[in-house]
Amino acid sequence: MRRAALAGTLLLLAACGGGGGSGTKLDEGPAAAGFRFTGAAELAEGKPIDARFTCDGADVAPALVWSGVPGDARQLALAFEDPDAPGGTFTHWLVYGLDPKLTHIPGDPRAREGENDFGRTGYGGPCPPEGHEHEYVLRLLALDAPIELEAGADREAFDDAVAPHVIAEARLTAPYQRG
Repeated sequence: MRRAALAGTLLLLAACGGGGGSGTKLDEGPAAAGFRFTGAAELAEGKPIDARFTCDGADVAPALVWSGVPGDARQLALAFEDPDAPGGTFTHWLVYGLDPKLTHIPGDPRAREGENDFGRTGYGGPCPPEGHEHEYVLRLLALDAPIELEAGADREAFDDAVAPHVIAEARLTAPYQRG
């Protein structure tokens, strides 16, 4: 029992606060007129992230809404990351295989999720050290070709598959600070 508690504590410390993230080799993609996250989502540019989407709440993924996907996009991919993590960019969520006609998540049942830096597939919410505000970045990437990447791919495989195909990026930055 004590080992399980210790393991849980170490995982939290290694999350956004004290350990290394997987990093990213993915450069910021070009902007495209009108390609952006919209205010109709559960997250908004510059507004603090609601605790229900974090380790302090239900740790559930927020609904995301966007508009203006470039007409030549063949697929979309999403990365939710914490570049403020002391050990390097910490990946909270990877989603890929999204149909470019979509305007929101949840949406496409064919989409796949990758492995986050908590070591599990799917969403893992913000969890910075108490008293430290981190700026979280959502990156919606328009791709010029579909990527062939199995569910559960790690950040390195995601970056390698996505990087050559990014034609535009919509970005949303939102802070979160625990107690």
